[in-house]
Amino acid sequence: MHEYFLDMNDLDHTADVQIHSWGNSLEEAFEQCAMGMFGYMTDTETVEPLDTVEVESEGHDMESLLFHFLDDWLYKFCADLFFVPREVKVLNIDRIHFKIRSIGWGEEFSLVKHPQGTEVKAITYSAMQIHDKEKAEIFTIIDI
Repeated sequence: MHEYFLDMNDLDHTADVQIHSWGNSLEEAFEQCAMGMFGYMTDTETVEPLDTVEVESEGHDMESLLFHFLDDWLYKFCADLFFVPREVKVLNIDRIHFKIRSIGWGEEFSLVKHPQGTEVKAITYSAMQIHDKEKAEIFTIIDI
């Protein structure tokens, strides 16, 4: 079960969606944030884990790391492989050098098989929050 919530009611701009994700670790919260983004684009339950894609991202702080992590996954969908994951797993977050390694299992997006949601145009830094406490939480806004 995916642990994220899409909040479209509280935003000033109608072309923005807030993803609120959480997990028992920061890795899980990052995973769920990515799945929240893809869940807005299609029903990820219709995706079969036929292919594997690895994504490595870097930043200069935790917020830029989250930004690049989501942006790199979005690139795999929009410009590179048309890849949509059923699951994303964070293998490692380097909190000192701000690097993240992740892997996704899924397949090429097909309108015949996967319902078309709304296109995600960009990741934003707007109102981005990362809480790495007892229960990790992330809030981020994507532009649709």
